[in-house]
Amino acid sequence: MTPGSIIRLLSLAAIWGASFLFMRVAVAEFGPAWLMFGRVLLASLFLAAVALAYQRSLPIRQYAGHFMLLSLFNTALPFLLFAYAAQTLTASLLAVLNATAPLWGALIGWLFFRQQMTLKVLLGLGLGISGVAILVGFDDVVANSAALPAVAAAAGAACCYGIATWYTRLARPVPAFINAHGNMWGATLWLVPLLWFIPMPVAEPATQSILAVLALGVLCTGVAYLLYFRLVQDLGATPTLTVTFLIPVFGVVWGHLFLDEIIGWHTLAGAAIVIAGTMLVTGFSIRAFRAAPVLKEQ
Repeated sequence: MTPGSIIRLLSLAAIWGASFLFMRVAVAEFGPAWLMFGRVLLASLFLAAVALAYQRSLPIRQYAGHFMLLSLFNTALPFLLFAYAAQTLTASLLAVLNATAPLWGALIGWLFFRQQMTLKVLLGLGLGISGVAILVGFDDVVANSAALPAVAAAAGAACCYGIATWYTRLARPVPAFINAHGNMWGATLWLVPLLWFIPMPVAEPATQSILAVLALGVLCTGVAYLLYFRLVQDLGATPTLTVTFLIPVFGVVWGHLFLDEIIGWHTLAGAAIVIAGTMLVTGFSIRAFRAAPVLKEQ
């Protein structure tokens, strides 16, 4: 891995980890629907500008159904569920629950696609469940029973990512940038109707909240996608998977630094156990990471 790739990998993890921080900052004034609509619309416009600059067309007619189905489970629904959960849960807890997506993917594969449940995967699932139990069971915020729906929403968002992963595996191949671009516009369409039913809590959001939405849309979604695709192109899928394990680290750090969230023993222990379980489920290993071939740009 070159120094440039290391910088891009850490930058991507830091940016995606910060998304939970920005959600916490803005959701009180924008509400879940308007916050996520702003995020995906800004990301759509950003990626449209990139496509225009590089003269990349978006074949909407060819992939319209695919974009709508992918964007429902990969973006619109999980974004909305995380935004709802962000009204109650800390950025740290949201970031760690997000890391359980591969665990949900393994469970869905076993239940619906006859994927073999090996002892290693089973152990990983057990560790993941144990890690989440430690996080939730000892978190002061979750001690209030009113927070349980928020925990369920965040877990549901991670489950949506697991569904989207399987759909992507089974769907016909689509170029990565086109997938990202169409996915964002599809999510924008899904979220538009909700704006009439889930109003914005305040008429004039503060500047801080507006800047948080801009950061979510342009930085945490648009720029992050470009970084991700560049890493997959340069390193391949396996090494890029390390971003999954780094996001909770940055999520906890940003929450502590900027929102004064307390990092308790349960936060560190729960996050470490969830990450270990995710590594087992995905089959990730340091040896495979080092041996993965570097993909040259065509």
